[in-house]
Amino acid sequence: MASDQTLFHHSQLALFLIGPPTFISCLFLQAPYGKHHRPGWGPTIYPPLAWFLMESPTLWLTLLIFPYGLHSSNPKSLILISPFLFHYFHRTCIYPLRLHRNTARRNGAGAGFPVAVAVMAFGFNVLNAYLQARWVSEYKDYEGDGWFWWRFFGGLVVFWGGMAVNMWADWVLVGLKKEGGGYKVPRGGWFELVSCPNYLGEMVEWLGWAVMTWSWAGLGFFLYTCANLVPRARAHHRWYLEKFGEDYPKARKVVIPFLY
Repeated sequence: MASDQTLFHHSQLALFLIGPPTFISCLFLQAPYGKHHRPGWGPTIYPPLAWFLMESPTLWLTLLIFPYGLHSSNPKSLILISPFLFHYFHRTCIYPLRLHRNTARRNGAGAGFPVAVAVMAFGFNVLNAYLQARWVSEYKDYEGDGWFWWRFFGGLVVFWGGMAVNMWADWVLVGLKKEGGGYKVPRGGWFELVSCPNYLGEMVEWLGWAVMTWSWAGLGFFLYTCANLVPRARAHHRWYLEKFGEDYPKARKVVIPFLY
């Protein structure tokens, strides 16, 4: 137990420490996939397969270590981990399947996903899955938390709202790719407010998760998500402006409606 506590605390510290350098590096160097694909990053693999492999630890590692937690059979623990698993079932299984079907319809593999980027994402997901699963199943004090249900349902509303925006935006973007003819300006809904509602939705999701878990692990995950996605949203916004010029809506913000 003592050795696991040490590993947990060191892993939690690592989650906070990698956030600032991730934010700074992503301001100047975007991961080369999607709109920012460019050569020079070594071997690549089929993008849907990359998404499946690099996101998969959030499912198999969580399910592997969760049963060993002190509270693994506690109904509160099981209920709490469910939104986390639901999100990552979609991200690991459903989203790559949609990408694959879209690629098949276009009769081409498109730009490959750099193996180096997938490996880094895989490593982060191993770290994060361990932290979230161990907090929920082992280290959270359920008996002494008189506000559990208030925080859970409040956070869950935020989480589901963010996930709805995230999934809707992904559906719009994949649909545009399905039409062919290159990149187009996304229209409608949240796209009228920000360039990257998919990233906005994901950040809101993990804010809700931080409230639900009421933990440093959840807060660290939310902050890291922002550190990773805000700079990428900024790069997306600039890319849209450069590609579409006067045809791109000038009132759109980057990722936070009316603010940034």
